[in-house]
Amino acid sequence: MNILAIDTTSTVMTVAVVKDERLRGEITTHHKKNHSIRLMPAIRMLFEEADMKSEEIDRIVVSEGPGSYTGVRIGVTTAKTMAWSLGVPLVGVSSMEMLAQNGRYFNGLISPFYDARRGQVFTGLYRAANGIVEQVEKDQLIMHEEWLTKLKDYDEPVLFFSPDIEKHEELIREQLASAVIAQPINQQSHAAALAAIGATREPVTDIHAFTPTYLRIAEAEANWLKRQQQEQADGK
Repeated sequence: MNILAIDTTSTVMTVAVVKDERLRGEITTHHKKNHSIRLMPAIRMLFEEADMKSEEIDRIVVSEGPGSYTGVRIGVTTAKTMAWSLGVPLVGVSSMEMLAQNGRYFNGLISPFYDARRGQVFTGLYRAANGIVEQVEKDQLIMHEEWLTKLKDYDEPVLFFSPDIEKHEELIREQLASAVIAQPINQQSHAAALAAIGATREPVTDIHAFTPTYLRIAEAEANWLKRQQQEQADGK
């Protein structure tokens, strides 16, 4: 099976091509640049470097969120468009499950997360056994301090992964004595791990109906709802 994997849910953009269970190529960058401009050129470059054509792809796997609203939308829209145009199955995978793969040989809990601003994080809790990562608590949007308090109840080591680790490392170390911070080089996601997960998952039944996992509405929509509620309260 030949797989194209795409992740743009954070400041990291990563794409990979896997052919017959072997990684043929991966492009991963960690820059605060516009994924909408860089994604397709990266995919084209990846195909060229891997000496493959898009028509050889049997399946597309995309990180479905949670994460940056715009980033999630870019990756999912691109994946849906390509899957439909190529006539191949589409698989969605949690961005937190993907990032948690970095700790698949860690003996303890794994807490991947993305910064969600205002003290919040997108996160989830996972555990690895024999290189297999399983979910312990569902992905969620939560205040990070509240999340760390919950993790104390497990009373065991917790490994943290995040491309935004610098914003939260001080709080993590202050609140959780059992915290283990992954090395900087391991903090970002990799599309190769995404492809490995997606190879074993059932594809979505309707590509057009497939929607991302945002866990919250966009800021513009939230502001619009607030205005509507205020206008209703004012009797307008």
